[in-house]
Formats: sequence, C-alpha cells, structure tokens
Amino acid sequence: MKHNSIHKAVIYCRVSSTAQTKRGDGLGSQETRCREYARGRNYEVVRIFTDDLSGSATDRPGVKAMLAFLKQNRGEPCAVLVDDISRLARSVSAHIELRAAIALAGGLLESPTLEFGDDADSELQEYILATVAQHQRRKNAEQTRNRMQARVMNGYWVFQAPVGYRYDKAGGHGKVLVRDEPLASIIQEALEGYASGRFQLQVEVKRFLEQHPEFPRDRNGEVRNQRVTDLLNQIVYAGYVEAPCWDVGLREGRHEGLISFETFSRIQDRLNGKVRAPVRKDINADFPLRGSVVCGHCSTPLTACWSSGRTARYPYYLCPKRGCESYGKSIRREVIEGEFETLLRSLTPTEGLFKIASSMFRTLWNHRFQAQKERSRSLESEIRKIERNVDQLLDRIVDADSPVVIRAYEARIREMEGRKIEMREKIAQCGRPVRDFDDTLRTALGFLGNPHRLWASDRLEDKRTVIRLAFCDRLAYVRNEGFRTAELALPFKALADFSGSKKGMARPARFERATPGLGIRGSPRGTA
Repeated sequence: MKHNSIHKAVIYCRVSSTAQTKRGDGLGSQETRCREYARGRNYEVVRIFTDDLSGSATDRPGVKAMLAFLKQNRGEPCAVLVDDISRLARSVSAHIELRAAIALAGGLLESPTLEFGDDADSELQEYILATVAQHQRRKNAEQTRNRMQARVMNGYWVFQAPVGYRYDKAGGHGKVLVRDEPLASIIQEALEGYASGRFQLQVEVKRFLEQHPEFPRDRNGEVRNQRVTDLLNQIVYAGYVEAPCWDVGLREGRHEGLISFETFSRIQDRLNGKVRAPVRKDINADFPLRGSVVCGHCSTPLTACWSSGRTARYPYYLCPKRGCESYGKSIRREVIEGEFETLLRSLTPTEGLFKIASSMFRTLWNHRFQAQKERSRSLESEIRKIERNVDQLLDRIVDADSPVVIRAYEARIREMEGRKIEMREKIAQCGRPVRDFDDTLRTALGFLGNPHRLWASDRLEDKRTVIRLAFCDRLAYVRNEGFRTAELALPFKALADFSGSKKGMARPARFERATPGLGIRGSPRGTA
C-alpha cells in the first residue's frame, strides 16, 4: 500500500494502567504528537482509540475496536498512527501479531519516531526496537518487583490496601497502611467475635458484616462467603506481613494491627477445627434465654418457638425431650424472662459489700500485677528455648536431602516462629493493663451493682454477656415452680457469701471434763 493513496488516519494511544490516565497526560501527549504527524502528511484524523493495559497483551478493547473500524472501512484505507513502537506493544510476539492484524484489516502502521518499511534493513530496525521495548518492560517489572520485595522485607505492605485500611504518606516511610474508619472497627469486631466464639460459623460473620452498610459489597450488593474467608485468613490484620510468592517470611509490619497475633492464631485454630452449629438466627433475637436455660426435670436445654393463635402469635419456651414430664408443655416467654429479671435484681449487693469488693479487687489487682512480671521472665526463657530449637532444625535442613523432610522442618520452623510472635506480644502486654485500676473497677462495679441494666439492652450480645458473666452454668427451670438455685459466677458468689454468712460473738465454753469427785454432773435443773 502506498502512502499517496491514504488520506485518512486513526490514532492509537496506550498507557500501562488506569492510574496513569489520572496522574498524568500520557494519552494526551501521544495524541498531540500523532496529530502533528498527521498534519504534516495531510491526513484527516477520523478516530482515536485508547487503552490503559499492559503492552505485553494483544487482547485489548481499544485494539479490538480499531481493527473492527479498519475492517468496516476497508474500501478507504487508513494510516494507523502510534507515537512510539512501544505504545503498540512491548513484546516481540505481540508486536508481530498486531502488525499483521493491522495489515490484514487494511491499515498501514506509521509513527513519528520510526519509518516502517518492507525491506530487510527496516525490518531489522523494527524488530530491534520491539526487542528493546520488550526488554525495558521486563526490566521495569523486575525492578518494581525487587523494590516491592525489599519493602515487604522491611515490614511494609505493598499490595492493594485490605478493607479496613487505606494508604497514607508518612514521613520517611512512604505510603503506609493506616486504619480506615469506620470499616476498621467493624472488621476488628468481626474478627474478635469469631476468635472468641461469639460468631460460631463464618456465615454469622457474614450476617454481621451485612448489617453495616459501610462494608463494601459486590456488584450484586452482596457480601460473598469468599470475602469472609479472605478476611479471616488475612495476616495483615494482625499487624504482620509476608509474601510467600517472593520467599519473604512472616515479619512484624510497620502498620497498626486491628487484632493481636494471638487472636489471629485462635481464628486459624477455629478455621481448622470443628465448631458447633449456630442456633437459628430468627430465634436468637426473640428468645435470648434459649440455650442458657435447661429443663429442671431432665436437664435438656429449653427450645423456643412462636405459636399462632386466632388473631396473634405468642412466644413460648418448652422442653423438647420426649419422655420428660414437661415435654411439649409451653412456658410463656413473659413468665420465664420476668422471673429471670427478678433473679438478676436479687444479685445486687449492698453498699457495704461494695467497699469490701473494692478492697478485694485492689489486692487481687496488685497480686496479678506482680504475677505478670514473673510470667514475663518465664516467657522470655521459653523464647530462648524456641530459638535454640529453630537453630537445630536449620542445621538439620542443611544436612537433609529429602524434599519431604525439608518441607516438614520448614513447617515446624514456621509454627515455632508463630509461637515466638505470640509470646513477644504477651511479654509486651505483661504489666501493662489496657486501663488503670480505677477505670477497670468502675466498670466492674457498675456491672456488679446492676446487671439488669445491661440485660435491658436491645442488643442480643449484651444479654448473652450478662448470662455468661453472672452465672457459671446453665440455669435450671421447673415449669410452674421457677428457677432452681443458680450457680453464680465467682464475683457474685463471693459477695453472696459475705452477705449471707452469719456473724456473732463466740461464747466461751468449758473444754475440761467434769471431775467426778466434786459431784459435778449433768443434774436436773434446780437441784443442788
């Protein structure tokens, strides 16, 4: 095809990523140069096609649209203008493929920086430049990967910011992950809830996240199960980073973790173990005592349901065990929960007992504070022992020949390194309470003084917390009789012992035996 037979032209521009379309004017500068070239050739620019993808691939929307346009206007051939050979492709194979596709569609490739020709010298120059472009792309990728690998080794997260974090510039550190509220607090509560057993299964975590409109959804407006699994397995939430694809092992990150490493380990243990099936979602909210109260006759946990009447539905608790004398006999919800509230109010101690409790708590606080120092020294000794074991395993890996044995040693080392991290976290927390004694005492006495206040909350989690904190075991309930004697938790039990103990002056007593010679016997009253 001869140049003098072409009067129209299309322009193709490309940048490597979507971010480059926002940060700079790469596409605009390429278009300007191509328009200047077209003006000098007296070409009429009829269309402009753009892409924001890597030059190593040929499957690009802009390229497809351009080839389709050329085929539709094959009767009036066009010049295809690119600012530089690297804008068309940055791979030799991709360049050859696109070069042939443009020619097959009826286009003629031209550039302000290179004159394409069919002779041997022109082809050699073209392929050399295509090879250089490919080398530059691969070299840039290697340099980028090396820089990212080095930052991960220094404790920086270099990948896309996980949900709950965002990147922010920090002096001397570049971009660092920081908490992105309110998502950070939502995810923190979800992770800690799963670790503690508040959420028994991942589907319960999913329901919790769905209750918060701030949490991102997919294109269908849903929170996928895979998203929950990814959250539970993301080590970055514990304040640590790793990159197995680059052989970068686990190390402490330069960002603030949402949870502790110990909490993350409990999550992994729960993911790899067996957990109880959750109770039904709809029943829990309506019957907070379900699962915490057992039948007083057979010790079977009471179930609950709604019963439909002629004009309304009524809530009941009942025993589900066949053969029990209370089997299937309903207990009105307002009756059993009303008696439970009466039981909670009876736990309120007197003002005098609060003073005794305060003194007890302070003594226990000081004792635990000293015990934590001893625990810190014990943990440091355990860390030194683990480090010696790691050194021994590393020596064995050097001498091992079997890949299976080497992998087993490496897995063991990773496990021990994780234990070291947990112990260092515990050492850092030893002797450093989250809150001072006065704040902690105020919270504790606030609950001990009026547990019913927390029970009156609308949140099911608060009601469950009251049951766990106030009682050591499930409560036994007998229909038409009420609750049996409850096994109180230690704080309430201690205060009950103080308030219920009998106090009085001990009377003097004679311990020596009576002397027969003196005639002192148990004679009847009134006799000498």
